[in-house]
Amino acid sequence: MRRILLSTAKIMISAALLYLALRKVDLSELFSRFTVTSLFWIGVAIAVAFLQIFVGVLRWRQISAVCGAPLELSRAMRYNVIGSFFNQTLPSAIGGDAVRLWLVARAGAGWRAATYSIFVDRAIGLIALAVLIVASLPWSYTLITDPHGRSALLLIDLVALAGGLGFLIFGALKWPWLKTWWGTHHIHACAVIANRVIFSGTRGPIVAILSVLVHVLAVVIAWCVVRSIAAPVRFSDVFLLVPPVMLITMMPISIAGWGVREATMSLAFGFAGLAANEGVNVSLLFGAVYFIVGAVGGLVWILSAEKAAQGSAPIGVPE
Repeated sequence: MRRILLSTAKIMISAALLYLALRKVDLSELFSRFTVTSLFWIGVAIAVAFLQIFVGVLRWRQISAVCGAPLELSRAMRYNVIGSFFNQTLPSAIGGDAVRLWLVARAGAGWRAATYSIFVDRAIGLIALAVLIVASLPWSYTLITDPHGRSALLLIDLVALAGGLGFLIFGALKWPWLKTWWGTHHIHACAVIANRVIFSGTRGPIVAILSVLVHVLAVVIAWCVVRSIAAPVRFSDVFLLVPPVMLITMMPISIAGWGVREATMSLAFGFAGLAANEGVNVSLLFGAVYFIVGAVGGLVWILSAEKAAQGSAPIGVPE
């Protein structure tokens, strides 16, 4: 019942925010801007989205190897593509992570190693996103002149950055009691692994580059969407506005970020002096690109060996 209520709440949040955002959009005007060139740019966006998944796979393999859950490239790619489907269908922006965890654990890595690899991968991605936003703040402040927009951007990023740095500092603590409590034991273990990955002389630079590239590719996808409808938005605007929106969309309070992303993008465009309705247009098409990618992931899931064997072998009890 608790899960049903939580899912219902997320559906209502997505529906309400989408309704408020769509009030600013003339859908007939948006569709009238579609041409053959638009389809080309949407196709490029979809291709870049798959490239983004592949880059994420390369990072995940680096992290999972340290967690004791090594993955072959093809298997990791299949799991991430399948995860993109469940990100679109489960009532959470992190639903795909839960499915990836289940698949890795079922493949023989065990629940502990699988959970650690997913959790650390997500944490490092969040830290990289916060650092990227901090690094671009001087230019963001030039673009965003509204004091409320500046304050909101700074607050959101500082909270994310503080959480990420706090997580890493937590992993550096040597207090024995951290390993005696169940909750602190596992979180501390994940933080230790994150430190080991980030500050490794060999894996650290690779993971850092891949993490930043994942977020840059999200900007490129948004830029392709902008080009598809010939919106009067520069690439620099997209580069500065999309990462903060993605950071907010990571909050698991809606279905696949729908509603939250549109409302936030509308506000971000408005704070930057751009047309708020164009922010909603870009967000809708941005979400549509990931929906199409998720649909491909659904097909991969239906045809996968994991789907065929999902009830034939025991998985075990989580540690």
